[in-house]
Amino acid sequence: MPQVVRSRIGALHGPSPIPPLPHRFRSLADRESVEVLHRAARVLVASLPALTDRLVEALYAQEPAYRAAIDSDRAGVWQEVHHSLRHNVGSLIQPREFREPAHRTSRWIGEVRAEQGVPLDAVLHAFRMGGAMVWQDLVDETARRDPDDVRLLVHVAADVWNFVDEHCGVVADAYRQAERRQSWRRENRQRLMVAALLDGTARIADLAEAAEMLGLPEQGRYAVLAVAGGVGAGSAAVSRAGAARRGPGAAARPPVELPAGAPGAAVLWHPGPDAEFAILPLAGSSGELSALAAALDVPAGTRAGIGSAVEGLAALGDARRLAETALRTCPASGGTVLLDERLPDALVVSSPALAGALADRVLGPLDRLDPADRDVIVETLTAWLDADGSAQRAGARLYCHRNTVLNRLRRFEQLTGRCLTRPRDAVEVSLALAARRLLGGT
Repeated sequence: MPQVVRSRIGALHGPSPIPPLPHRFRSLADRESVEVLHRAARVLVASLPALTDRLVEALYAQEPAYRAAIDSDRAGVWQEVHHSLRHNVGSLIQPREFREPAHRTSRWIGEVRAEQGVPLDAVLHAFRMGGAMVWQDLVDETARRDPDDVRLLVHVAADVWNFVDEHCGVVADAYRQAERRQSWRRENRQRLMVAALLDGTARIADLAEAAEMLGLPEQGRYAVLAVAGGVGAGSAAVSRAGAARRGPGAAARPPVELPAGAPGAAVLWHPGPDAEFAILPLAGSSGELSALAAALDVPAGTRAGIGSAVEGLAALGDARRLAETALRTCPASGGTVLLDERLPDALVVSSPALAGALADRVLGPLDRLDPADRDVIVETLTAWLDADGSAQRAGARLYCHRNTVLNRLRRFEQLTGRCLTRPRDAVEVSLALAARRLLGGT
């Protein structure tokens, strides 16, 4: 075989660079070279079934990623290869007529292989194998007809391999676009599934699929973390801004940093209209949520609420509502609240109308006082309750004598008719103070 002919083995790894001939020589040989190329290509068109058979066998032997597809649907792969070869060889003879159909075929193959999960490198290798086989058959046919004409093919070799590279580019572009569409569909489906779980609208029949899709145990133990930034309307604005930045499937920094090794170290975040939620898979150890709440890295001005633990994906809707309740008990200045440690406050925010009525009934008489006097009494009551009924410790917190604390408490009892040593009254006072603090009362 003349030296201008590439070996079969070398051809499979891509075209070797062929130095361009001086323009004056190439221009004289172009017409004759193209005629030689066309004659050999017409013979290939007539023998495409045999060429297709050989290429499918070569793919099976040399490209492991194609073996499963060939084993499962050899006829389908054969038709795909035959269709591609027919258009590509036809493009060597009639480029204007076949170029666009050949591109459509290559784009279709790239999309199909992406959907099947065949690696892009394997698809490009298959195209180069096909290009190498077509080139070798062109050389062999030319040598069989007239060995002297083989030297003329060198003038069109670059064009042939540029054609192969062009179609590799078309395939790669179609493959990547299909991959992006697949990724978007997968992430969007995951987002909708997480939303349904947190809303409590997921069907029981879909839970097994959700568990597989999200990589979560269907019967695992979970809690939900709710996070909001700032106060009032600012909270919703921050949440919506965070959701817009992330979008479906986009990698973004979560609103709070979870401690390394914590149960929620690898969690699913989901944006809501007023807060962002994280599904926390739990290991089931005692004190797990308390440890997580203590170690949670919450930025200044951000509020975080962790709901009680629930069993199974089906209960995530309840877990979200518990997390929202915990969030409502969080101080406006920010911080982290664990619902299990704030159950009385949770009762207050869960029934704001009743809590407001209780606050008015218990604390209403204080509203007739000068605001400064009222605030002093309320502050003293709060400090005394936080100090577990110790006037000494309450006075230390307020920088006043214990007798001052006791005098203020007696004044409160006189104004309201409540007795702080009576357990029922003490509970009502505690809940009323929580209602004023959490529901925005004065």
